Amino acid sequence: MEAELKQVNDIYQQISGYLVTYSFQIIGALFILAIGIYAAKKVSTLVENLMIKKGIDVTLSGFVAAGIKVLFIGMIAIMALGKIGISVTPFVAAIGALSLGAGLALQGLLSNYGAGVSIIVARPFVVGDTIIVQGVSGVVKEVRLAYTILTNEDEIQITIPNKHIVGEIIHNSSENSLIEGVVGISYDTDPEQAIAVIKKAIMTTSGISDHKEPQVGIENFGDSSINIGMRFWANTGVLFQTRYLANLAIFRALTDNNIEIPFPQRDVHLFDKTPK
Repeated sequence: MEAELKQVNDIYQQISGYLVTYSFQIIGALFILAIGIYAAKKVSTLVENLMIKKGIDVTLSGFVAAGIKVLFIGMIAIMALGKIGISVTPFVAAIGALSLGAGLALQGLLSNYGAGVSIIVARPFVVGDTIIVQGVSGVVKEVRLAYTILTNEDEIQITIPNKHIVGEIIHNSSENSLIEGVVGISYDTDPEQAIAVIKKAIMTTSGISDHKEPQVGIENFGDSSINIGMRFWANTGVLFQTRYLANLAIFRALTDNNIEIPFPQRDVHLFDKTPK
């Protein structure tokens, strides 16, 4: 019991001696740390506002500002520890080892963050664009550092890790998507008349984009019909709705103009091989 009390007393004496010796240094270190944290917040806010004012992406601005804040506080903390006589060399070595281990463990996540920064800086697409990447298509709803969120007409959210976007072939059609189709007309019909009727029906359909004129022409010559090809653009948010409206408008226009949509036909010739 006496040995334990003596040990506690020794610890108390060491702590008291340390506080007496470094009392002013501790107060100074706390003061430096408080000022440093305050300054770090101000500097990070200033940097973020300046980047946003210059038109730099909000996500990248926040990421850079947060990084500056952490770096600033880390430097102030090292200065404060040195002020009270604590050597920071072992801490730096430990942080380096931990950073290496964390980097290996979080390699996939870090690659997503790096790819996110690349997307935000290079801006191959922005929020509101329609993109196709890795066989997935949709409207860009949000670009984050780790992943990009797409959505479609069915309001399904598609999350793509950024490392699967950078370095891939990206189709970007802004806010629109291409609709393609084919309708057959009878060989007895004037194809120029049919093309004009179909084009007019498409252009009067709600949801059709006016940034590019629809393309309508002879696609090919089938066994039973002249196949008229159609290509037109529609807002991605109402893509299927526009396709269905356009198809209905085309059918009604062809019917009103007595343009026949033929069904497949085949001529069969029977030969009598009965011996005479």
